[in-house]
Amino acid sequence: MADKDVDSITGTETTGHEWDGIKELNTPLPKWWLYTFYATIIWGLGYYILYPAWPWLSGYTLGVLGYSSRAQFVETMAAVDEGRVGWINKFEQLELTEIAEDPELLQYAMAGGRSIFAENCAPCHGSNGAGAPAYPVLVDDDWLWGGTLEDIHTTVMYGVRGDHDEARYSEMPAFGVDELLEPDQISAVADYVLSLSGSGTVNEDGKVIFEEQCIACHGEDAKGVTDLGGPNLTDQIWLYGGTKEDIVAQITTPRHGVMPPMGARLDDAEVKQVTIYVHSLGGGQ
Repeated sequence: MADKDVDSITGTETTGHEWDGIKELNTPLPKWWLYTFYATIIWGLGYYILYPAWPWLSGYTLGVLGYSSRAQFVETMAAVDEGRVGWINKFEQLELTEIAEDPELLQYAMAGGRSIFAENCAPCHGSNGAGAPAYPVLVDDDWLWGGTLEDIHTTVMYGVRGDHDEARYSEMPAFGVDELLEPDQISAVADYVLSLSGSGTVNEDGKVIFEEQCIACHGEDAKGVTDLGGPNLTDQIWLYGGTKEDIVAQITTPRHGVMPPMGARLDDAEVKQVTIYVHSLGGGQ
């Protein structure tokens, strides 16, 4: 056996490797580092035995403890649901006005309603009810179908112009496409509608046509008929635009929005929570 090469300066055995006169010392690892390394190996082997670890073609090793993060999640959610039972029962048993008058339930409803709104309603009505083109603003207290708690609850539960038997439903006639009015008559009534909100001068011919054709849904004072979803035409709040061109287009070929029945995807307690939250956005009625 060849003699060991020992560095003359440090007195440490070398590995025998040398580059440009520089020798590599064969310095042993510290004991604490080796013990820690061995401990991690033992811990890793123990983990493989106790917990799910190695994947197979159709599954994975389950481990002797039978631990499952999914099962733990299900158990945690079951505990959460159990804790909510008392609250849910109160929401199901109490009327909307009773919930709104109870400070504790109101706080719970506002927190839950805000979350439900963000997940189900914000894509159309905008963040915090700010609205979007052709989608109603919910923060201005201008309600097509009424702004009481019960009104909003009905709208949320059954929707508008949807496929639910109790959906709110109204439809503005297509005065132009169906030739109910001539183009000059549509222009005249559009001028009159603009004047109702202070955006133009009164067109007498348009006023006559409005009284004959429009007051049934918009009311004699043009402030709307909530039972029919007829918009208020005096407040300068326009769902499809407030220029004369927009109004002429709506009279000629009206657009009709559709709101899905949220009762089909939310339970009764959730519908009540989001109702109370929406009611609070515009102050309610």
